Amino acid sequence: MASAAEQLASNLNFSTFAKAEDLKKRLWFTLGALLVYRLGTYIPLPGLNPDAFAQAFQGQAGGILGLFNMFSGGAVERMAIFALGIMPYISASIIVQLMTSVVPALEQLKKEGEQGRKVINQYTRYGTVLLGAMQAYGIAVGLESGSGLVNDPGWFFRISTVISLLGGTMFLMWLGEQITSRGIGNGISLIIFAGIVAALPGALAGTLELGRTGALSTPLILAIIVMVVAVIALIVFVERAQRRLLIQYPKRQVGNRMFQGDTSHLPLKLNTSGVIPAIFASSLLLLPATLAGFANAQTLPGWATTIVGALAHGQPLYMVLYGAMIAFFAFFYTAIVFNPKDTADNLKKHGGFIPGIRPGERTAEYIDYVLTRITVIGAVYLIFVCILPEILISQTGVPFYLGGTSLLIVVSVTLDTVAQIQGHLIAQQYEGLIKKSKLRGGKRGR
Repeated sequence: MASAAEQLASNLNFSTFAKAEDLKKRLWFTLGALLVYRLGTYIPLPGLNPDAFAQAFQGQAGGILGLFNMFSGGAVERMAIFALGIMPYISASIIVQLMTSVVPALEQLKKEGEQGRKVINQYTRYGTVLLGAMQAYGIAVGLESGSGLVNDPGWFFRISTVISLLGGTMFLMWLGEQITSRGIGNGISLIIFAGIVAALPGALAGTLELGRTGALSTPLILAIIVMVVAVIALIVFVERAQRRLLIQYPKRQVGNRMFQGDTSHLPLKLNTSGVIPAIFASSLLLLPATLAGFANAQTLPGWATTIVGALAHGQPLYMVLYGAMIAFFAFFYTAIVFNPKDTADNLKKHGGFIPGIRPGERTAEYIDYVLTRITVIGAVYLIFVCILPEILISQTGVPFYLGGTSLLIVVSVTLDTVAQIQGHLIAQQYEGLIKKSKLRGGKRGR
């Protein structure tokens, strides 16, 4: 029999949405915030020669700059004030999460609940400022080293660039937090999502243009469309897939009455690490090619040229290392964000247990065993989703935005946002039912 929540979800319609005033306000706020973000990606840095930079960027579009350009919604290509995007904040968040597993003081803060989370978030902001300032200064120095990219090189340009880029990152971090608290969905994820989606029409138009000029055949374009649809379907299936562990609670006596023990489930996602492994693997593998692109090709030693060539898109070594790094980061990040020992301790504290498994250490070992097995499936899924489009990109020249990483981000964020919208609508229906029951009770009382 369907639960009450499932029954309510099946009855959701446009009339329910029309009555949800709070949800509509949140949606309008989210759309307005994302519009502000998109406008900021077109405001260029002061003192930069846009035409010269656009020509220089074309030679580096296949490196790590292309990846950052995808996450920033084209701001890197235009070298706008949002060129750093939200990546320093994401890097700082991952670093702080890593440190919470190593530093005992941070690990204790993590266990203190809401107050500890606020302190950790503050440390994350400090880390964002530090990383953003370092990256902004590096960008300023790199721009000055280019021929004709900067109108007036010097310390004034460096300081203004650091202030502009760091200010843009901090504004995006604040904007993402506002979307999370006052809008719908995760603000940071939606900012990245908006940047990718904004470039998808251009990517599709570029693919169709390749077909019109004869660079891509019509059957190949149809195969690409079918592959994209199949990959999206696979992402939706796996991201919603869970391995549920049955949790039982013992019988309890309240006064003279004996209550039957409750049962629930501990959901373990098939892909606990999300899109982080693909982002990290792409960044590390594209870094050598990007550094070599900034350097003069004639000054590079022979071994460096060989390595850069072997790590190019579509090369066997690139594919092998890409898959290996995705698998490594899938296990590594899962171990960071999910601690079986803490989960087992919480179950033991509340009297819950897995049938047939002793509470405590045995439960932690069993959860870790199950989590390891499903993480293998999740890692294989990530490798398949990311490697297949990479092969297609390298062989056919399809735009970068149709890669597996971008599809994974877009579909995952869409699923999360739709789930939150559905949650608001269900809450709206619950409130309506409660009001009706109160009114009926009041009438009967009269």
